[in-house]
Amino acid sequence: MTALQADDAADSPWSAAAEAFVAWRDEGRVEGLDRLVQLVTPTLWHMARGHGLSAEESKDVIQSTWQALVTARTSIRDPQAVWRWITVTCRRFAAKAARTGRREEPVELMHLDRRTAEDADPQSLVVRDDTADRLWQHVAKLSDLCRRILRIIAFDIQPDYRALATELGIPVGSIGPNRGRCLLKLRQLLGADPGWSDR
Repeated sequence: MTALQADDAADSPWSAAAEAFVAWRDEGRVEGLDRLVQLVTPTLWHMARGHGLSAEESKDVIQSTWQALVTARTSIRDPQAVWRWITVTCRRFAAKAARTGRREEPVELMHLDRRTAEDADPQSLVVRDDTADRLWQHVAKLSDLCRRILRIIAFDIQPDYRALATELGIPVGSIGPNRGRCLLKLRQLLGADPGWSDR
């Protein structure tokens, strides 16, 4: 690892999360938990929404994830693993909520919060909603690896490729080529969709 790579690793969100976790759990500094929440919640939000949950369901999943961390904080031996622990926990809660919610709630109500924004033009809402639905329908057709890579890279400004490779179980050097293939496949799917091509 070069000095530049070491600096990048030290500045990564994963390292910042580990430092915040230690400050909160080991040093008793509440601002450490605040910082951890600030760092990780945007990723959790996108993970929950990626499971098709409404805004309200996503909030519940995220709150449950943080409550689980508070309960299990002493069982996390390696602070560098806290980001992964939180995201895996969120993914499990989101998957469970998605399974439960789809049995209890009609499909047309699942995205009602996006369609009832007070200040939005109805035509714009319909177009935006249809565009997002089409995009995610095509993302859902991709392999599990592609879906995971695209979600992480789409919502994380500076992904730590080493941590990402570990989470995905692939070599670091294959992330870029895999990302390129996944984006190409998504472009092909979108290009073949007449409803998308008209946009």
